[in-house]
Amino acid sequence: MRPTPSRLLNILVPVKRAVDYAVKIRVNSSQTGVDLNVKHSMNPFDEIAVEEAVRLREKHKSDIKSIKAFTIGPPKSVETLRTALAMGADSAVHVELPESAPSPEPLSVAKAIRSYIGKQESEGGVDVVILGKQSIDDDLGQTGQMLAGLLGWGQATYASKVELDLGKKEALVTREIDGGHEEVRVKLPMVVTTDLRLNEPRYASLPNIMKAKKKPVEKLKPEDLGVDFTPIIETLKVSEPPKRVGGGKVESVDELVEKLKEHGFTAV
Repeated sequence: MRPTPSRLLNILVPVKRAVDYAVKIRVNSSQTGVDLNVKHSMNPFDEIAVEEAVRLREKHKSDIKSIKAFTIGPPKSVETLRTALAMGADSAVHVELPESAPSPEPLSVAKAIRSYIGKQESEGGVDVVILGKQSIDDDLGQTGQMLAGLLGWGQATYASKVELDLGKKEALVTREIDGGHEEVRVKLPMVVTTDLRLNEPRYASLPNIMKAKKKPVEKLKPEDLGVDFTPIIETLKVSEPPKRVGGGKVESVDELVEKLKEHGFTAV
């Protein structure tokens, strides 16, 4: 699936509702997962993705037609979409799941996004997908790569800088890699996953928050996209790590050696 980008580009930004990054995570009483009865917000890496989409449009005003936010989740996920709309997205799509449904796995999310993109071809298609490199709840970091594979599109992961060359219908993306940076050129359409140093997301102003309430949010069901969100991975048990034991001080190297011997460490 490789549509030819039109002069006016359409950007899709998948976002996820996750436990707020400032919340102390606790395992629930049944040990089936973490306690979700806490504050939620947009996944921080997805905030960066929304911000980057808005900045690209500010830079290429006459060449970017629309920015659309996309999420999959329970009814409360619409709050996450409203945040994206307040930041500058034009419209949003909510694939609604039951409140009790488990969090969708990366492959099913990628399939849902691919299906939605396929349905948009008659309306100009999608030229760029920008999403966070990972979500802070499961830290899997797989959705962007799977989506690019399913679509047959080029991808640039862990992006710390994105520059569009609309004349050549390509992008120059700087990627975070071990020990430095890497620059890659990617033809449109493409998938980009965002890293922390790409930008600093803006705060939504009160007027924009009010405007966001009037922006359109399309509601879809899983069957509309032909995707089954039933998990294929079974979580057997979730438990907290053992509590750290306080350390001690020694007065000399000899005392340190004796302490190590007491704990079973021997000199080589």
